[in-house]
Amino acid sequence: MSADTAARKLRILIVDDHDVVRLGLRSLLDGRGALQVVGEAASVAEAVPEAARTTPDVVIMDIRLPDGSGIEACREIRSQNPDCKVIMLTSYADDEAIFASIMAGAAGYILKQIKSQALVEAIGTVARGGALLDPAVTQKILERMRRGACAAKPAAELTEQEERILSLVAEGRTNREIGQTLFLSEGTVKNYVSSILAKLKFQRRSQLVAYVARVRPPR
Repeated sequence: MSADTAARKLRILIVDDHDVVRLGLRSLLDGRGALQVVGEAASVAEAVPEAARTTPDVVIMDIRLPDGSGIEACREIRSQNPDCKVIMLTSYADDEAIFASIMAGAAGYILKQIKSQALVEAIGTVARGGALLDPAVTQKILERMRRGACAAKPAAELTEQEERILSLVAEGRTNREIGQTLFLSEGTVKNYVSSILAKLKFQRRSQLVAYVARVRPPR
């Protein structure tokens, strides 16, 4: 979180198709400490333009929306505003949705059973640049990795640039963010990612994340 962000209230956008949930979240968060709810949306079609209009610091995003997935909305919002942090809030710890959310650039994936104070703390965590997962979600990811569901085929030789891009993909960066970091066009990054997938014989970016986490654990 930048000095400017720390000096003002954190701007929150709530995206959920249930009026009662949105009302409850607004009542919980608006005016609490350094939090300010600046907008609400009930669908993907509403969420993307509302995020552009309100420029929130953090979006609390339901993963299931009537006209699509909150994952789609997360990807589009982050594409337009990479500084915006998105917390996926859902009732289910679904493996594929977890990985898809991470790859869409979500900073957190937590369950709706979360305690109110824990949610407030989660917002502060992602606003400061941190990432978080509900403990139940983390356990599912670890179990999946232990099963080797995303284990790599025999490793291929990657170029230095591909290695750099692979590391950034594993951090959950979007193609646009990677391009900005490495001074490449978004199309060029997309081509590099396709090459990496082909060399490692994978089909999805989520497999790259799991591969890096499994064979290159943090020091």
